[in-house]
Amino acid sequence: MFPERIVAFLEAFERVAVGHLPTPIEKLTGTFPDDSGPSIYIKRDDCTGLGLGGNKTRKLEYLIADAMKRGCTTVFTTGGIQSNHARQTAAMAAKCGLACELFLTPVSGTPEINYNDNGNVLLDGLFGAEIIWCEDDDHVAVRMNERAQEHGPQSVYTVPLGGSNPVGSLGYVRCAQEILEQSQQTGIAFDAIVIATGSCGTQAGLIAGLEIAGADIPVYGYCVSREGEEQASLVRDLLERCARDVGTPTVDAGKIHCNGDYFYPSYGVANAPTLEAIARLAKQDAILLDPVYTGKAMAGFLDQFGKGTFASNKNILFIHTGGQAGLFAYAEQLKA
Repeated sequence: MFPERIVAFLEAFERVAVGHLPTPIEKLTGTFPDDSGPSIYIKRDDCTGLGLGGNKTRKLEYLIADAMKRGCTTVFTTGGIQSNHARQTAAMAAKCGLACELFLTPVSGTPEINYNDNGNVLLDGLFGAEIIWCEDDDHVAVRMNERAQEHGPQSVYTVPLGGSNPVGSLGYVRCAQEILEQSQQTGIAFDAIVIATGSCGTQAGLIAGLEIAGADIPVYGYCVSREGEEQASLVRDLLERCARDVGTPTVDAGKIHCNGDYFYPSYGVANAPTLEAIARLAKQDAILLDPVYTGKAMAGFLDQFGKGTFASNKNILFIHTGGQAGLFAYAEQLKA
């Protein structure tokens, strides 16, 4: 493994360094107390610092650097009402002196109490973002175009959903470097990485970074919004765009692992195993997961771990991508 190869690769790209990095890695001794099986660790990307932290910090360091290089003064992005990405984009814009407009859409099946005015939505306003309520993705496109014309298109930088494009994915290319360096420093050789996968940038960036470094560590994504085969296709497409646009290496499709068995019934709807996983990690390791991403990923991992899927592994790293602000939007379900 050669993390220095990633350092050399990333030198060509501008970055606004605001994250509290490197994020720590902890062993989950409460949830996984049996020393006879694999050791489970968690990388605390919920502690990246920006606007309560989360994985979008790493992506936004590159995306907002690109926006500022282009001379843009206003940032647009979109997401569901309780979007963690929108909250962190609003925070990054405030940090960098940029205006921010968030085009938010409803998510079917979510709680009626707290969901529309607590959690991330509350923080969006505190960071000074203007919220533009939209009916669906088509309405988002119309309203973004209208607002861009009002501002002057050249002054607006549109951050994609989840910050997941080749530029944003560079944040998790850098994260791969960080993981490999921490592995060398601690002597812990990780043989699997587990994440929640949604807009694809986190998974694609990690896979690309590990490929650059020559590290043969599989990245297992647990889907939060779609079936595994469809998600794998989207990750593959993003990896191809990364190779074309920012020069990451091509990656064999066999290295893309996406499990769509645990996101049901739909994005943003917390199922019973997710709520159980949140409660278990909180009570046994004092770590808060979220109902949309990490809770679902951990629920899937716990189920497969219990079935022996990872029995041959020695050291598994679960990446906590943040999202705890969303817990307050799901208060009624969590208290039930």
